[in-house]
Amino acid sequence: MMKNSIPWQTIIVVISWYTSNIGVLIMNKYLLTNYGYKYPVFLTMCHMMLCSVFSYVAISVLDIVPLQSVQSKNQLFKICGLSVVFCFSVVCGNVSLNYIPVSFNQAIGATTPFFTAVFAYVVSRKREAWVTYGTLLPVVAGVIIASGGEPSFHLFGFIICVLSTAARAFKSVLQAILLSSEGEKLNSKNLLLYMAPIAMLVLLPATLLMEGNVIRITVELAREDIRIIWYLILSSSLAYFVNLTNFLVTKYTSALTLQVLGNAKGAVAVVISILIFQNPISMIGMCGYVLTIIGVILYSETKKRYT
Repeated sequence: MMKNSIPWQTIIVVISWYTSNIGVLIMNKYLLTNYGYKYPVFLTMCHMMLCSVFSYVAISVLDIVPLQSVQSKNQLFKICGLSVVFCFSVVCGNVSLNYIPVSFNQAIGATTPFFTAVFAYVVSRKREAWVTYGTLLPVVAGVIIASGGEPSFHLFGFIICVLSTAARAFKSVLQAILLSSEGEKLNSKNLLLYMAPIAMLVLLPATLLMEGNVIRITVELAREDIRIIWYLILSSSLAYFVNLTNFLVTKYTSALTLQVLGNAKGAVAVVISILIFQNPISMIGMCGYVLTIIGVILYSETKKRYT
């Protein structure tokens, strides 16, 4: 009797998901630190610009998913609110890479379930089972241990990364509340189609205010080294493909599989970043990160069991 084999499309989608997720982290870290391009807000704006273009092509030209129209001004207002939170999360994540290694960034990012549970209770009074809350203790304890054992610890980088993680969790809770009615629900592709241009408009004045003559500096840099343009295009393309492959993994497998892959992705990103950037690590820091991952897995399991 033949065993059921995994379809090749699923294998390609999962590999693409890993490549884009880890690739954008590594590329951003390289740009912002190793290459010395110290403009995280402008980098994020480039991401949003290319995400806007690719989203339009994917939906309006390639028909990957049907176009979902915005039904009301109220729905548009909600999308604008989500865009601002989304912007804040991505910018803070990129800024943090200026100060802390990818491995520590991923350890902090693994605490997303903790912030999600907190915001779900604060915003919508959604309670979880006590055992579920209990699994969040190793998640937080792991990051505290990892912070104490991190050789490259930087307080500002740590705070900014925590804010990025909290904002990402807040966006998911807010999205579930604001776009909960059947008439307002948008799939991830259509949501990005509307959020990316709004985020770009928000980031434009922020870029000019915080990073001054970044466009002129980038043009002058490109005259000396054209690679900077290709690096920005590659980083921005990977940022879009993170969203696309998230959608495709859920389509070809399930949301649960995406969650499991996400837990493993953090560990893979840590190993790859250490191999590439050779940042120092400590046994205490690694133990803290492992404890956080165990907590995240336990949290996912208890959520399934008690929901």
